[in-house]
Amino acid sequence: MAAEPAPPGIRADDVHRAFGAVRAVDGATFTAPSGAVTALIGPNGSGKTTLLLVLAGLLAASSGQVEVAGADPRRATTRRRIGWMPDEFGTWDALTPTEILVTFAQAYGLAKTSARARAAALLDQLHLTERATAPARVLSRGQKQRLGLARALVHDPDVLLLDEPASGLDPRARIELRQTLRDLADQGKTVLLSSHVLAELEDVYDQVVFLDRGRTVVPDVSLTQTTTRGWHLAALDPVALQTFLDRSGIPWQAAPGTSDEVFVTLTGPRSAADLLRAALADGVPVHTLAPVAGRLEEVYLALDNEESRR
Repeated sequence: MAAEPAPPGIRADDVHRAFGAVRAVDGATFTAPSGAVTALIGPNGSGKTTLLLVLAGLLAASSGQVEVAGADPRRATTRRRIGWMPDEFGTWDALTPTEILVTFAQAYGLAKTSARARAAALLDQLHLTERATAPARVLSRGQKQRLGLARALVHDPDVLLLDEPASGLDPRARIELRQTLRDLADQGKTVLLSSHVLAELEDVYDQVVFLDRGRTVVPDVSLTQTTTRGWHLAALDPVALQTFLDRSGIPWQAAPGTSDEVFVTLTGPRSAADLLRAALADGVPVHTLAPVAGRLEEVYLALDNEESRR
């Protein structure tokens, strides 16, 4: 007998959120199942943070239906089942990580003894024990990110909403974050996270939600069945590279998360060799030409290119 699909931890149906004339979210529809990591992907300004704020119950949708853990996220009882980690984690600089976590744990109803035990366990898990009694103002950007994750986890929520959780983390911490997210999903929790670093998501995501101009979009199947492939291309002079590509009639896109690298679609290694030869002959100081490593990034860039033509 086939196993029944996991119930959705998050359900969004035609969600809209406007700020005056600006439609930050303009028709988002998706589900994120429990026991899975769902990646929320889109360019800057696509509405990811606004959508996460609606799901966290911190903003009301202008229209549409939202359910988190089976209920309206604006209800106090539902908010207790949500762990929210914003991109910018504000701290009370005079308080210590232990005091911050204990305060939040008690706000969620944990007794003081249990709150202190939970705080100590999370600080140990996220390698912050050495800073447990230091004022938060001395924490580095990466340490504050880890403290933000601990705060989101302090009440053992069923649903986690994480906005750029890997921002500021060193390579070791990024690897540990991926393992933490997988462990949480394996425990049956719903994990929804946004990130601009698509390579960080390759080994952790179970499903992807693409967001563009406030709308959820679905990549065309042909994007993953074409014989062409995406390539990264970078030069010491990005402007010269882009000018060369424009003059040569070669479509390109800015690669996500970088200002000096572009993405081009080529039919194979021979096309790549021809492009490199022509660029160097034109005096463009190319230093990188390599196929896109991750399928997720390639599909995203192809989707972004398709959307830009509409």
